[in-house]
Amino acid sequence: MKKKLLSAILSTVMIASLLAGCGGKAEEQAPAPAQEETSQEAPAQDQAQEEAPAQEEASADEGKVLNIYCWNDEFKRRIEAHYPGYTPDAGDVAKGAIGDVTVVWNITPNDDNAYQNNLDETLLKQADAAADSKIDIFLVEADYALKYVDTEFTMAVADLGITDADLANQYQYTKDIVTDSNGVLKGVSWQGCPGAMFYSREIAKEVFGTDDPAEIQNYVKDWDTFNETAILLKDAGYSILSSVNDSYRVYSNNVTSKWVVDGKINIDANIMKWVEDSKALVNAGQTATHELWSDDWSKGFYPEGKVFSYFGPAWFINFSMAADAEGSIGNQGGWAATEGPQGFFWGGTWICAAAGTDNAGLIKDIMLQMTCNEEIMKEIVVDDDDFVNNKPAMEAMAADAGYTSKILGGQNPLGMYCAGVENLDLSNLSIYDQGCNEEFQNAMKNYFDDNATLDEALDLFYKAVVEKYPELTY
Repeated sequence: MKKKLLSAILSTVMIASLLAGCGGKAEEQAPAPAQEETSQEAPAQDQAQEEAPAQEEASADEGKVLNIYCWNDEFKRRIEAHYPGYTPDAGDVAKGAIGDVTVVWNITPNDDNAYQNNLDETLLKQADAAADSKIDIFLVEADYALKYVDTEFTMAVADLGITDADLANQYQYTKDIVTDSNGVLKGVSWQGCPGAMFYSREIAKEVFGTDDPAEIQNYVKDWDTFNETAILLKDAGYSILSSVNDSYRVYSNNVTSKWVVDGKINIDANIMKWVEDSKALVNAGQTATHELWSDDWSKGFYPEGKVFSYFGPAWFINFSMAADAEGSIGNQGGWAATEGPQGFFWGGTWICAAAGTDNAGLIKDIMLQMTCNEEIMKEIVVDDDDFVNNKPAMEAMAADAGYTSKILGGQNPLGMYCAGVENLDLSNLSIYDQGCNEEFQNAMKNYFDDNATLDEALDLFYKAVVEKYPELTY
């Protein structure tokens, strides 16, 4: 109960700061000047900045422990593989070193909101914590970034000494997600997460006579065509998706309004189109209602699962499609990528500096090296099959005939991602996105499985959201 209460207190403080004051949002405590978007011609960071070892960046009087809070080991593996001067601890996987600074990885899985609950409780104690116990870096995802960005718990990157010119090559949407209500940038990311539709080459050749991405795109170019193609696949014994939840992000990224308008819960027309289309697919036996990440949902990563496609960004094929498992489609290079019915993004990880850190110089160097150093960016693409937050690096790799994705059967999908990322519109993000998206999918499962009427499912959704956010009405 203590964790829940502290998390609720922090959420209340954050929501209050967001809703109060000018434009519905309170000002930050001593906010830094608003970040201004720089032109493409702005100078890149100095060469010395790219190459300076982290231990030289941090001043001698800075802290000797760098505490990093995250929900999995993705950032840890990126640091271990690519950050200059990082040394893993041979005896403790939760520790490492950068020069004479001990790095401590505090990893709490996302299950049941455990990561945010732990982070909330620890941030509330930040002001009174001993120097070596303070949070220095914590990571956030797009769905709840504003919860932290719009508070005094995060530092402006400008206060670390990072300039607009340093970040000139990053994609604008990655900045928008972690920009507070006063226009102050409060985090950076090494990733861009534009999405694509990944489909089985073998099924495509059997059903459509080709696995060429341009040809397959004609079968999924919009939702009406996509739904017609689902019939062809069903007749051949395949599901077009593993679950209705696979397409949810595509629809929800293309809304024209926010989840909450003037304090009232609002369901966008494109969200309701997802409901209509998904119900028809389920009723026709063309897909199922499995929870994402469940065992049933994951069966489609193998040929016997008989699933034609999944939607996701670059990290999805690398982390989620069992490419390392013998016998999987990805392990044999059996997937391909095409644009699909609509552009979208999914996820991403942002690095935030916690207010009160005593390692500001080291955090600055980590941010610059891991999100601005073009050579490191290219290493991450090649070594980790990721899409990185650096326009020149991605454009060069997209044009590089020598780069291909093994999981995608030798295809280079980067040009597709580059085109998609430029069209991302985040104007309808809000602090309520995570809760509303989760509760909506939970409620609609009852409708899709014929355990509730549509009106009953909507009522379940509204009540669940109001319980989570008592300040809202419907």
